[in-house]
Amino acid sequence: MLDMGHHQRKEDLNLGLGWLYYGLVRNLRPQRVVVIGSWRGFTPLVCARAMQDNLEHGELIFIDPSLVDEQWADAQKVAEYFAGYGVDNIRHFRMTTQEFAKSKEYRNLGEIGLLFVDGYHSAEQARFDHEAFEPMLGETGIALLHDSIRPLVSNIYGAERQYMHTVYRYIEELREAGQHQVFDFPFASGVSLVQRLIRKD
Repeated sequence: MLDMGHHQRKEDLNLGLGWLYYGLVRNLRPQRVVVIGSWRGFTPLVCARAMQDNLEHGELIFIDPSLVDEQWADAQKVAEYFAGYGVDNIRHFRMTTQEFAKSKEYRNLGEIGLLFVDGYHSAEQARFDHEAFEPMLGETGIALLHDSIRPLVSNIYGAERQYMHTVYRYIEELREAGQHQVFDFPFASGVSLVQRLIRKD
């Protein structure tokens, strides 16, 4: 999981940006967290562990269609994979966000405290992912968008399906629109914290 762009380091067991994710979940104490995309499960594991460590516990909804490889293809193996790390509060949906947004589970989801967007890294998909779940974020709810600080050529789907990360463009749009607080953590692949501005007028 060290190659997942979260500024981790093995030598001192340093979770890098994972400490931020863990700390936010411990502080927000959400009943529900949504994570979109994860190559090998770093973010779902960190956030789900934080929920287990809270008195409120809660559930993590993990949405990943397993398009990179077969990592998330078999439901039983997915459950065993997370259980191997001592985590049992992750519910995985092998879907794209577009597919999940049409499901009964989406309609019945209720409020979420944290949204983590790390799926297909185009500005268009990041916008869809964020906008699909932002209405469910409570007043203090936070969205984190990964791989968000610069363009990057990705070969994760193979050289023949190479594409450019453009999430940073969506982050720029949000910043310019002025309806959100936007703060970048420019480490490794970067992550941007996005929260609706709370109007006090």
